[in-house]
Amino acid sequence: MSVAKVNKRLSEAEFLQFERGAEIKSEFFDGEMFSMAGGTRAHSLIATNLTRELGNRLKGRPCVTYNADLRVKVEATGLLTYPDVSVVCGPQRFLDAEEDTLLNPLFVGEVLSDSTEAYDRGKKFAHYRLLPSLRHFLLVSQKEPRLELFSHAGGDEWRLREVAGSEATLELPALEITIALSEVFSQVAFSPASARLHP
Repeated sequence: MSVAKVNKRLSEAEFLQFERGAEIKSEFFDGEMFSMAGGTRAHSLIATNLTRELGNRLKGRPCVTYNADLRVKVEATGLLTYPDVSVVCGPQRFLDAEEDTLLNPLFVGEVLSDSTEAYDRGKKFAHYRLLPSLRHFLLVSQKEPRLELFSHAGGDEWRLREVAGSEATLELPALEITIALSEVFSQVAFSPASARLHP
């Protein structure tokens, strides 16, 4: 989804009061809110597929998969954002009794778009890395069947594993599951002209 900046400085409490009554979702950071624009068909379909695939694989486990309706807060920086997919296992921590702002995701996934890819890979990942609970950060292409998984290896180290192709699978060690790209990208029609070239 693309982000449109709204120039009005707010406290977190003011933002939450506004956001909880708003019809559109907004990110919040450092006193500013950024409205979230709608996504494409492919973006919506991939995010839905990924949410379903994770939920199916984690069925019967003490884990919950959430879609982009649930807000996540990075306590270290104050970022309030809506990942496309998040997973929490075990006890869930929320900002307050409203239970609409998760504090301890184990997994976060973002479907890339032209307007947000640089942000997702750069500043947003820098925020996410400061979540003590986070073990996996997944970037999902909507131009081709490709997943990039960053796994926390301890300290400041994150390791990348990249898989591509509709027949490929990706292991998520912290969740103890493997997901199939054929499921994540089910019914997605890729345009040859939009696909990135890889060596």
